[in-house]
Parts: sequence; C-alpha cells; structure tokens
Amino acid sequence: MKSCKNLYLKICEIKNLLLAYKKARKGKAKKHYVIEFEKNLASNLLKLKHELETQTYRPKKLQTFILRDPKTRKISKSDFRDRIVHHALCNILEPIFNKTFIYDSCANRKNKGNLFALKRFEKFQKKITNNLSSRAFCLKADIKHYFKEINRKILLQIIRRKIKCKDTSNLIELILENFQDKKGMPLGNLTSQFFANIYLNELDYFVKHKLKVKYYIRYVDDFVLLGSSREKLLSWGGGQLTFSSEKN
Repeated sequence: MKSCKNLYLKICEIKNLLLAYKKARKGKAKKHYVIEFEKNLASNLLKLKHELETQTYRPKKLQTFILRDPKTRKISKSDFRDRIVHHALCNILEPIFNKTFIYDSCANRKNKGNLFALKRFEKFQKKITNNLSSRAFCLKADIKHYFKEINRKILLQIIRRKIKCKDTSNLIELILENFQDKKGMPLGNLTSQFFANIYLNELDYFVKHKLKVKYYIRYVDDFVLLGSSREKLLSWGGGQLTFSSEKN
C-alpha cells in the first residue's frame, strides 16, 4: 500500500476550499449561517486558508441536539465554517481511500447507496440459490452503538498507515478530538461518515480475505453474508440467520 505525502497544501488550496464551500452550502443556501458567511465570502475563505496553512485553525464546539426519526439519536452539528474544512479534507482523501475499499462497501460513496446495496443483495441471492431454485441462508448483523464505540486511537493508526503527511494527520486528529466524549465519533459530521468506512474497511478485508466470504455486503455498520451452509454462517458469529430464499 503506497503512502501519500504532502497532501496538506492541496487541502489548503483556495480552489479546494471554494469547492468545499459549495458542497457544504448545497441545500442550505437559505440558512442564516450560510448567508452570513457569504457576506464576506472571499475574505472568510482566505482567512480559513491562512489558519489552515499556519495551523492556527481550531474548530468550534459542536452543537448537540436530539433527533427522533423514529430512533432517538444524538446529533452533533459542526459550525458551517468547520463543515467547509471537513469537505476540503474529504475532497483530497476520498480518492485515495476509495481505491482501498471493497466494491460492496455501499454507504457514503459516489455511485453507491442503499439502492445499490439492495440490487447487489438481489444479485447475490439469485447466485447463491441458483436463480431461486435452491435453499440458502443469510447472516444479518450490525455493530451495536457503532459510532459511539469507535476507538479514535485505532482509527488514527489505520489512517496513518496510508497518510504519511504529518500536517494532514494533525488536522484529522484535531477534528476527531473536537468530539468531547472519550471515544466514538459524532453523528452528523461528514468526516464521521468517511472515517466510519475507513475503520470498517478492516472488517471488510477480514471477511473477504480471511473468511473468504464471496457474498458479503456492508452499509455503514449493517452487513450481510450469504451462503449455502447454515453451519458455516453460524460459525462466523452472531446475528439473525434467515432464509435468503426457499422455493415453495
């Protein structure tokens, strides 16, 4: 795996910050904080650029609120200015890490998503059951309280195996440590979604290359394994074992 150095200057480039701003404002152009930022757009972006370059940038405290839709979740919202930094970071890092992700990691990736995951499941279902003519099984599992339980030190170790640019690494650590809890990442941050895929890419490689599971799909912290052997699926761990297909 090749390491990527000298990324920080790319993150700080004004054209990257401008692109990040456009992404951060998408669907939020009428929000008061966006309007306020745009009153002095050039000045605000140049100031942000200077702070990043001189490493004096510090994120503001997260705003936390409870969302019920229908599950009760604690959302931690970053300041608009900090969201621009998140997008600027992901603009540069996503193409690097995306090459390392398995094809069937479906969440928060370009041209992927829940519809893609469903189509892949249907395709795997037909393959494992010989076009629905034989019986097969599905192991469905998730990671309990995933975002709350992520070990940020381990996450940084994983990132640093690929990213050897110290300044970029320091920025990532700054963003992660802005979350006040001792462990985990905040729901609601773009970076949290991106880092979640990096963290569980370790699981993907274990399932695909150690367990050698052919039919496996992951969407954030939910994943399924399909197979023709009930015993083998059960031996791989908990979850709810159900029929993938059984012809009547």
